[in-house]
Amino acid sequence: MRKRTFKAPPRKTQRRWRVPPALTHGDDAFEGLSVLEEVPGEKGLVLWQSLRDALLWGQTRPEARSALFADGAETARVAAILASGIPPEAEEPLRTIAHMVGAPDTAREENVSLACRQVSLWADERGTMATSLAFAQAAAVVTPGDPATSFAVAKLARRRAENARAETWYRRTIALARQAGDWPTYALAFLGLGTLYVQRGNYPAARRFHTRALRAAGRNSLHDVSGSALHELFSIAVETGETANAYELARSALEAYGPAHPSLPRLAKDVAAFWTTQGSFSRSLPVLQQLLPLFRRPSDRLLVLADVGRAAGGLGRRDLFQQAWDESWEIMHAGGVDDAAARSLLDLAHGAASLGVWERAERAAQSALEIATRRNEGKVRLTAEAVLDSARHHRIAEQRTVAPEDATADSLADEFVRSLSLCESVG
Repeated sequence: MRKRTFKAPPRKTQRRWRVPPALTHGDDAFEGLSVLEEVPGEKGLVLWQSLRDALLWGQTRPEARSALFADGAETARVAAILASGIPPEAEEPLRTIAHMVGAPDTAREENVSLACRQVSLWADERGTMATSLAFAQAAAVVTPGDPATSFAVAKLARRRAENARAETWYRRTIALARQAGDWPTYALAFLGLGTLYVQRGNYPAARRFHTRALRAAGRNSLHDVSGSALHELFSIAVETGETANAYELARSALEAYGPAHPSLPRLAKDVAAFWTTQGSFSRSLPVLQQLLPLFRRPSDRLLVLADVGRAAGGLGRRDLFQQAWDESWEIMHAGGVDDAAARSLLDLAHGAASLGVWERAERAAQSALEIATRRNEGKVRLTAEAVLDSARHHRIAEQRTVAPEDATADSLADEFVRSLSLCESVG
C-alpha cells in the first residue's frame, strides 16, 4: 500500500484583505482595572500607570505627543518604580516607558512596544495573565502594523477564554501578516483561529482554518507549521471519531516534525491522551511517563499528570494515581492554570472512579464543572455533569481494559517513546 501524504487542496479564490479592528476591552469597569486587581499595592499602581501612559502615547498621533505629559513626570515615575520593589526583569522595561513619558516626541515606537512585551512576558511567567494581556495589547497599540504583537494578544486572550477578543486579534493578525509578507505569523494565526473554533465545538470551521494553515505552510516551506497543522487536524479527527484518519495524521505530523523536535512532546501528549480516552491505558502510560519530565510549564505538566492519573486508575495502579493526584492539586492551588484545570480535573475524576474512590471522583468532577461553567467551556461542562452524576451514583465511567492489539498504534507508541528520549524539556 502506498503511503498517504496529507496535502491541503489549493485555494480556489483570491481575496482582498482589509485590516479589521480588534476588541480592546473586556469586562473591566475602566482601562487596566484587572492589573490593579491582580497586582496589589505599589507594584500594581506602577504597572497600571505605565500601562495607561503607553496606551495614551500609542493612541496619539506622533505630532501631538509632545504635550501629553507634565514636566517632571519621568522623574516621579522612576522614583515610584524604585519604591515599589518591582523585580529587575520588570523594572528595566518600566524605566523605558518612564523615559517615553519624559521624552514623548522622541521616544521610538519599537522601544516602547518591546518594553510592553517584556512586561507582558514577566507577568505571564508569574501567572498574572490579565496583566500580561493588558501589556501585550499595549504593545500592539504602539506598533499597530506589527503582526507579531497582534498575534501575541490573540494567544493570550484565547488562554484567558476571552474568545471574542481573541478571534478579532487573530483575524487582524492574518490581515497584517499578509500585508507584511510575514508568512509564518500568517499561518500560525490561522492555526490559532482554528483552535478557537475547536474550543467552541465548530469542527468544520476549525478544519477549514487548519487546512488553510497547512496550505500556507506548504507554499512557504514552513515545516514546523506543517507539523502543527497536521497535529491540529489529528485532534479534530479524534473529536469527530475518524480514528483511522487520526492515526495517519499523527504519523504525518511526527514525520513533519522530525526526531527531537521541540513540538514533538505536545504531539505525543495529545496522542497519548487519545489512547487514554479510548481506554488503551497500557499503550498510553509509557508515553505519558516519558513525557512527564519534559514539561515545565505548570498547565502543560498538569495535563500530563492528569492523564497519568486517569491511565493509572484504569490500570489499578493506586500508587501512581496517588502521586499524580497530589501533584495535580498542588499545581492547581498555586494558580495560573485555569486554561488546563477543568480538563485535568475530569481526567482525575475518571481515574478516581476507576479505582472506586468516589469522594475524590465527585470532588474533581464538581470542581471541573464549576471551572468549565465559569470559562464557558461547553463540551467540558457537559462531560463534567455526566461524570459527576456517575460518581454520585458510584458508577464507573470507564472500565479497566487491555489495549486491543493494533500494530499501527503499537508501532506509533514505540516510536514516540524512542523519539521523546531525544527531546529536551519544553518551556
